[in-house]
Amino acid sequence: MAKAELTTVVEPKCQRLADQMGFELVDVCLDKESAGKYLRLYIDKPEGISLDDCERYHRAIQPELESYDYDFLEVSSPGVDRPLKRDRDFERAVGSEVEVHLFKAMDGQKVFTGILTDFDAAELVIDVSGVEKRIGRRAASLVKPVVDMEGVETVDLTDE
Repeated sequence: MAKAELTTVVEPKCQRLADQMGFELVDVCLDKESAGKYLRLYIDKPEGISLDDCERYHRAIQPELESYDYDFLEVSSPGVDRPLKRDRDFERAVGSEVEVHLFKAMDGQKVFTGILTDFDAAELVIDVSGVEKRIGRRAASLVKPVVDMEGVETVDLTDE
């Protein structure tokens, strides 16, 4: 499956079904791995996505995608640390701490962590310890929220 087919045919089909089912289609990826081609669909909803939601969506979308070239279909949650890619992702993250990975170093660094204060189609603005950094969106290889695990209880699964 060519990338053009993925974005012009497969993604719109997935989007329509997600809209009908009340889900947000977060991303559609075709990944080549040693076992074959994985078509990965990431869905979400405001209260969080469940395993049952993923299964319902998988069963509904699979017949729509049978004619396309992939070996495995996966439907899952994007996770709490899902990358920020679309404007709606950045809108939700304004005021939150994000980690920005760059393709090329800027000021001697390839990773910046700070509060996302603003963004537009061309750049991100983050506050790094009181210093405003303007980073071109195309310069960023990955932008993701920083997940604060402080105060989260852990469970020890080892035998005592």
